[in-house]
Amino acid sequence: MIDELHVQDVALIRDATIRPAAPGLTVLTGETGTGKSALLSSVKLLMGERADASAVREGAGSLTVEGRFYLAGGDPDGCVVRRRVEAQGRSRVEIDGSMASVRELASGVGATIDLCGQHEHQRLLTQANHADMIDAWAGEGTTVALAAYREALDAAKAAAAELARVREDARAASERIDEAEFTLRRIDEVDPREGEYEELEEKLPRIEHAEALMAAAGGAYEALSGDEGARDAISGAIDALRDGARYDTKLGELADALESSLIDIEDVASDLRDYRDDVEYDPSELDRMQSRMSALRGLMRTYGPGMEDVLARRDRAKRVVEAAHDGGKAERRAQKAAEQAEALLARRADELDAARGEAAPRFAEEVTAQMATLQMGSASLEVALERLPRSQWTREGASRVELLYRPAAGLTPRPLRRIASGGEVSRVMLSIKVVLGEADGTDTLVFDEVDAGVGGATAVALGELLARLARTHQVIVVTHLAQVAVHADRHYLVSKSAGDVPETTIGPIEGDERVHEVARMLSGDATEASLAHAREMLAL
Repeated sequence: MIDELHVQDVALIRDATIRPAAPGLTVLTGETGTGKSALLSSVKLLMGERADASAVREGAGSLTVEGRFYLAGGDPDGCVVRRRVEAQGRSRVEIDGSMASVRELASGVGATIDLCGQHEHQRLLTQANHADMIDAWAGEGTTVALAAYREALDAAKAAAAELARVREDARAASERIDEAEFTLRRIDEVDPREGEYEELEEKLPRIEHAEALMAAAGGAYEALSGDEGARDAISGAIDALRDGARYDTKLGELADALESSLIDIEDVASDLRDYRDDVEYDPSELDRMQSRMSALRGLMRTYGPGMEDVLARRDRAKRVVEAAHDGGKAERRAQKAAEQAEALLARRADELDAARGEAAPRFAEEVTAQMATLQMGSASLEVALERLPRSQWTREGASRVELLYRPAAGLTPRPLRRIASGGEVSRVMLSIKVVLGEADGTDTLVFDEVDAGVGGATAVALGELLARLARTHQVIVVTHLAQVAVHADRHYLVSKSAGDVPETTIGPIEGDERVHEVARMLSGDATEASLAHAREMLAL
């Protein structure tokens, strides 16, 4: 959710900051032409939309939009995003002080915001998202079926890949059987084991240099424990210090330190003796290991570079040889497994379609009921499910799911993306979002034109609907309706100064200022009657 939005030099805005309620309803009001659209342009920039240099305030070298966001599963201290657009058109993005791409911005912050009212910014209008909406609303009924379908789809892909591999092996068998048999015979003559080469690399140097290792360990042992070795010398030093300690305790402390060292020397001497006794020099074993190493390296030169490549080459050759002699049994088994996987996938696809087919009319009915409260006449929402050819099945399902909008009872339903009116699409979006409730994965909803052509009782219903939606979302609304503005948790006034170079200002209003703004929205000016009406609406 947006914690704070800071805008500099965007259109007529020199410098403005808003802190929307999160969650809650934030409204922006003001006269027509004051520059409310500039604030929406700023939100688009933080969503990763294309930068437009013409949005830079006249006389400024660049515009800057900054926002602090709290994202689900993100840093508890929030995420700070900054976007700068120069008058020449160059754009820069920073996320938490580090350079980033517009794509990262769109996939991160942009994915948490729906800008409702301008067609090019609506995930609602993207058919690929419609199945997700139905599934989110239906809950376990479709999510379980979708998970089973995806598991079956993965299994069918794996079975098809195995069938393709078996067929390729069979084709290769007829073409390269002689080569495969020679390769398999050549490698099997040596019969390398996995990990054998690495084991030889570790052991062989010890056997090759066994005499030198025994000499080194034996010499060191004698130097420590032999006649007149280090152990006898240190023992003599300790005895001398013990005699002197009768007259000075300091010598006793030094004797204790030497005794500790003597213990370590005795331990090392014992280990050296054991090491010397364990080293074996076996000429026949050395010859065997050297011959084995030579054979393995010969295989690696031919089929390597590594031993893992040799083993993989043996496996491939073995499959080719087996395929040439099995009379097509492996292919028939793979074919049967692929057919069974496809049959299971078809059943899972039917189950998913059935679950969505049951949920879709109920979802459409609830959305249509919400639309009816927003003065949309007999307009309705419908859900179309169309089974696709097998080659077009995806992880989202085997059928195309699309939300359709019927403008009136007697008219043909059309895809949502073909709705001409921004006000209509905003109200459809609002109805869908209210029905989805907390199942919707979007944190912030920004509505523009949602009140187009609305008045009277419908305006009251619209305000109540937005307030209801704001219980589970952060909702930001640009509105001309007092019936919407009075529900706001935070109210910002957008105004424009007069003069040769006008400037848009945006500031929070409360108390009497808010009463006067609601009164203006009701009657165009602040009369006693409109002020009284505004106070009454705000109180309610």
